[in-house]
Order: sequence, then C-alpha cells, then structure tokens
Amino acid sequence: MTIADERPTQSGEVHTHHSFCRFCHASCPIEVDVVDGRAVAVRGVAEDPLFAGYTCIKGRQIPEQMTHPGRLRTSLRRRSDGTFEEISSEDAMDSIGAELRRILHAHGPRAIASYTGTGGYQNSLAIPAARAFHQGLKSPSFYTSVTIDQPAKATAPFRVGIWEAGYNNFSDAEVLLAIGYNPLVSSFGPVGGLQGTNPYVALREAQRRGMKLIVIDPRRTEFAARADIHLAPRPGEDPTLMAGILKVVIDEGLFDHEFCERWVGDLARLAEAVSAFDLDYVARRCDVPADDIVAAARMFAAARKGTSGTGTGPSMAPHSSLTEHLSIVLNTICGRVNREGDTLESGYFLYPDTPKRAQVHAARPPATGAPQRVRNLRGIRGEMLTTALSEEILTPGDGRVRALIVSGGNPVVAWPDQELTIRAMKDLELLVVIDHRMSATAEFAHYVIAPTLSLERADVPHLMDRWFSAPYTNYTEAVTPRVGDVMNEWEVFWELARRLNSTLPLPGGDAPMDVRPTDDEMLDLAYAGSRMPMEEVRRNRMTVHPDKRLVAQAADPECTARFTVAPDDIIEEIGRVRSEGDSAAALGVDPADYPFRLVSRRLKHVLNSFGSELSVLGAKGSTNPAYMNPDDMELLDLADGDLIEITSPRSSIRAVAESAEDVRRGVVSMAHSWGGSSLTDEKVRDIGTPTNRLVSVDRGHDTVNGMVVQSAIPVRVSVLERINR
Repeated sequence: MTIADERPTQSGEVHTHHSFCRFCHASCPIEVDVVDGRAVAVRGVAEDPLFAGYTCIKGRQIPEQMTHPGRLRTSLRRRSDGTFEEISSEDAMDSIGAELRRILHAHGPRAIASYTGTGGYQNSLAIPAARAFHQGLKSPSFYTSVTIDQPAKATAPFRVGIWEAGYNNFSDAEVLLAIGYNPLVSSFGPVGGLQGTNPYVALREAQRRGMKLIVIDPRRTEFAARADIHLAPRPGEDPTLMAGILKVVIDEGLFDHEFCERWVGDLARLAEAVSAFDLDYVARRCDVPADDIVAAARMFAAARKGTSGTGTGPSMAPHSSLTEHLSIVLNTICGRVNREGDTLESGYFLYPDTPKRAQVHAARPPATGAPQRVRNLRGIRGEMLTTALSEEILTPGDGRVRALIVSGGNPVVAWPDQELTIRAMKDLELLVVIDHRMSATAEFAHYVIAPTLSLERADVPHLMDRWFSAPYTNYTEAVTPRVGDVMNEWEVFWELARRLNSTLPLPGGDAPMDVRPTDDEMLDLAYAGSRMPMEEVRRNRMTVHPDKRLVAQAADPECTARFTVAPDDIIEEIGRVRSEGDSAAALGVDPADYPFRLVSRRLKHVLNSFGSELSVLGAKGSTNPAYMNPDDMELLDLADGDLIEITSPRSSIRAVAESAEDVRRGVVSMAHSWGGSSLTDEKVRDIGTPTNRLVSVDRGHDTVNGMVVQSAIPVRVSVLERINR
C-alpha cells in the first residue's frame, strides 16, 4: 500500500518524511512534517551530503500550496455560457478522449499537440509520458518551454561539435564566466556553472579556494556583486562583447595552441571573422571599459580549468544562437574540456551508460526534425518549436493544430506575442489545461484537469541528475495522500492513450494499458536502461557515490573529427552584428524611437508565475515591478509605485515603477510570465503584467531554432499615474 492509498489517521502525531522539493529545478532535499495526512512544515535536511540543509523560501511554502483554497481539487468543464462546472476525472477523460478521436479522424495525428511548461519539468514523468503519447499517436506536435527559453543550448553544440567527455566542472574550476544568469536567485546555471545545490556556500567555498568570477550582466545582480570583474554591457550586445573577448584571446595567443591544433579545424576563419571587433569599437558599442574587457579575457584564458556559460537573459536576446556559439567557442579554443583521466562532476545515473571519451563528435545540422508549416523552421531534438505553435493553430491547411493539451504551463503569459497566443487559444477545437489553479490559460480551456502536487507523487530528480556537483542520487515516494479527484500528469496521457487505442512507448517498453500502473512502475519504464537501475536509486536516497564517478576515457585512435568553430551561417551572422551597429537593428528598429531596453530577470520568491498566490511569497510582492535606474526615474519624474506605460514596436503594457540601483541606465528590468489575459492590465498592481505582449513571433527570430527576442526589447517609457507624494 502506498501513502496515497492510506486513510489519514486522526492521531495528531507528527510523522516526518524525507522527500525533495519540486518547486523549481534544484531538487533540494527536504524533511516534511505530516499531521493527519497533511504537510504542516518543510525544512532542509542538515545531514544531506550535497545540500547540507539548504532550501529556499519557495520550497518552504509547499504545505500552504498543498492546501491552498485556490487549489483545484477536481476537474472542470466549460459550459456553453463560458462558466465552469465540476466533472469527475473519469468523465473528463471520456469526453476529452471522444473529442480527440473525432479530431484524429478528421484532421490526422499532427492536429493533436501538447505543450509542457516549466511546471511539468518538476515532475519526472510528465515529459516522458507526453513524448510517449505523441510517439504512440505518430504525432510530431510535441512542444515544451525549452524552445521559448534557451533553445540555443539544444542547437548550438551540434553546430560546433560535441566533446564526448564534456567541458570542465565547476567543482575544480579556476575561473567562471557567467553571461546573463544569476544562480543565487534562479538556483540553476549551465553545465559547468554554479547550480542551486547550496549556491551561496558553494560560491563562497569556490572563491576561497581561488576561483575567479567574471559576470556579464546589465544588472549588478547578487551574483555580479560577488564577481572579480563585472561587465555591464548595453542589453543585447552580448555577441559583440563575446566577439571582442575572443579577439583579445586570439590576438594575444592566449588560447590552447596544442588542443586547437589537434581538435579545432577552422580557428583561422574565426580569427578573421572577429577581427572587425577591435577593442575601441566593442568598448564604445557595449559601453564597457576597454581595460575591463582585456582583463576579463586574460583572466579567463589564464586559468587551467573553468567554463563560460549563458543564461536566460542572452538566450532570449537578439542573436541568441550566436552568443551561445561564441561562449562554446571560447571554452573550446581555451581547451576547457575533460581530458583523459579527468572525473566528471555529475553521475548521469538516470541516463544510459554511454562512453565518455576525450574526443569530438563532428558538427552536424542542428534542426533535423519535422518541418513546421511556417517560416521554414524545423523541429529540434524530437520536439517542435513553441514559438511557431500559435501560427500552427491559426494557419489553415493540412496539419493544422486543432487540439492542445497544456501540462504545467501558462501559454497566455509565457508564449511570445500575447495577442496572437490568445487568438490561438480561442481558435482551438479542444484546449485541455492540466493545472492546480485557474491560470490565465485555463480561462480559455474546454477542460481543466486538477493534478497531483509534488508531495502526492513519487519522483526522481531527473533534471539535476546531470547538473549535480557530485554523483548524487535521490528518490521520493508520495508522502501525503492525494487531495480530491486529482491525477498525475502521466495519468492524463495514459488515460487518453487508452481511449484512443494507442500506446505509451517508453524505454522499458509500452506501458500496460489494461490496468493503470503506479508511479513507481512508470518510473521503472521511463528510466529503464539507465546507468543506475531504479531499484538501486530507491535504495540510495540523498547519497553521493564516490566509487561511481565517471572518468573520461582515452580518445578512439581512429577519431579524426574536429570542432567547427566558424560555420558559414555563424560567419554571416557575425558580419551582420558588426554591420547593425546596435542590437535594436536586429528587429529593424531605430534606437532613437525606443531608447530603453527591457531585459528579463528572475524574482527569488516565485518561479515565473508560480507562487505569488501563497501568503508568505505574495507578501513579498504581488506584481512584477519595472525596475529602473534612479537617475532614469528622476529624469522622468517617477517615484516608486508610479504607474508607467512601456511601449515596444509590437504593443504596450502597464507596469509599476520601482527604483533599483543595480540596474544600469537605459534599462527596464522585469520578470516574465506574470499578469493575466486582459490586454489592458487593470489588475497590474495585484497580478503584474505579461512582458510577452511586447514581442512578435516573426520579428528578429532565429532562423535555426525560431527563438524570439524576449529580452533586450527596444521600448520607450511614459508616465500614466503618479501616486500621492
């Protein structure tokens, strides 16, 4: 019998369970106090060998999240008048299954799409089940938040070539170059960077042993405040700055000559491409001191180990693929790879046990998936591009998406181009939203399915398994009973596949369709063939395995592959950046018309749009303020709390102004995925505003992965309402 099957006792006794947090990606181990079947307190696990008791403020609010009065405890169906009525999960699955059968018969498999958002990534079975659902139907229309966040991380490595043993670890890095990410707030960083495993302590210990930190960010973030060198360029100029740093490294011969001679095929071509980015030009265009650029280049190149990595900011800005490419190239020409005999940081226990040789896999086309029907785009790494999904819904013709299942996401405030997204939601013949609350997207749904929350399901830390700073394993069973008629995300796809006479093909075989499996049986199927079998993972909770460290093996003597650091399209894009003269030109915008740049950011008390409804977190802020430099606010005669209008070439939003000395002049810094479905922001002080309304899906998009400019957005600011002074 599992915890979910137990009847809660009325003893009033406290029972403490070990689990791990799934509010964000970091997977912090937690102790959960349960009384009469309800979680009443959460805290870190002091004896955990990796996290040492660390948790953040978000995870400690899980007990309120589980019992919040706004939590959906049963599924809902839209009535003809637009209101919702409760419906059992069984009846909801029957009705949705019938609609999907009709759409499948009328329009074919491609017409059925799903989108898994950030929330779905906190559930180790949501992505495998959704992907398997599409494989069973033979529908390519599988979409996730990866392609509206950092898709260049999925495409850029293939254009360069992949080092099988990976790049250097953070644990023994002598230098770290962080481009536009702030793990002290986001609890997440790129591979080789600082992760959310007790990040403040990990950073302090790394700097104590001598690691140098370089941060590139237009804000003096918590991370940048601890940097040895902080470069604060104009937003959108990351590729310019990276080209300038590479030029210094190449011109001064600071790269790893021996490594490049053996493994890099076209360094001379790269050198020629960045030669136009002389120091004076880069310093002037980025508004960064030339001496600091040189110092950063020399500091990075002088180290033996350490990596450069990018975050959400540059990954959403103009020329995001180029920035990612140049960051990888800097690592590559400086030889920041794991060599034969080096140990890899993470254990990769939930992935197949593949070779980790010190050699290159040659570059190949990054986008080889099914073709989208718009903008000559193609899918990448087994999924389609979310930036094209609204158009796939609205564009007539064969393959048009007619049904969409949203899992753990909120497209109306997250997908680029809010007005287009709302049109798409209204156009669907069937919209199913799996969410624990009535989100802005759920308002448009035909059915809203109430899901289990984290403490009600079994899980493994599937995302962090390849980012942990040690070979670490953890597992949790459900530690509280389910509340109401709720379903795990995978159960929704299983029930619908069964009604469509389809299958859920997983690495361990097809899921049984006669009797609903358990969470653990599905975990066994989803992670079959992994380096550590699931039964062993379950036995090793909160465990570091020093005896199971992966070690880079010798290269195959026959390996002749080399990195391609200067492919044709990258060379062309480098030239285009040089000729543009300003990042706004990538959008065809005159900088004089839009003097500010709006940049994305994270807020410590929420994860995108999750958490603001909880009392402790909501008390820290009910809106996503427009943070501005005090001098800019003085120039506009603004005070904290004033209401402003922010206008881009696409649209306008209202926002609450707030001064922030950590923001450079000419910048508006705002968190994304806030607000609601209204296009006039009447409740901006209560729920914030969605910055996605400011961007267009077809203006300045990346031609390989479709990424839309969602940061460094050219905007202008005007005053709407001044508060009493």
